Amino acid sequence: MKKTETTNPQLIELIRFLKKHSRENRAEIWESIAERLAKPKRKRIAVNISRIKRFTQKNDVVAVPGKVLGVGEINHPITVAAFAFSEKAKEKITKAKGKCLSISELAKKNPKGSNVKIIG
Repeated sequence: MKKTETTNPQLIELIRFLKKHSRENRAEIWESIAERLAKPKRKRIAVNISRIKRFTQKNDVVAVPGKVLGVGEINHPITVAAFAFSEKAKEKITKAKGKCLSISELAKKNPKGSNVKIIG
């Protein structure tokens, strides 16, 4: 069977960045997220807003190593970092006074990865 690899250049760049960032800052969270992003597309994570709401509280910081989808409602402000967002998910998070970031932006803001929850 032929082995396939990720061909998305943005995803490849993000994985390399996270691995390097993990080594430089001795933060295992970024290595863990990079490993989850490197999985095949059919095993990649998709998380709904309702699940994020269930596992977070006000002002939490969450990393989703995949895509955030817009099913469900959220009523407290949180910061969500993900590889991709659906339009509805972005709309609902910002409506609840939350923030949507890319994973690389979160890694730059919080190099040690402290107080970041991985959902997925």
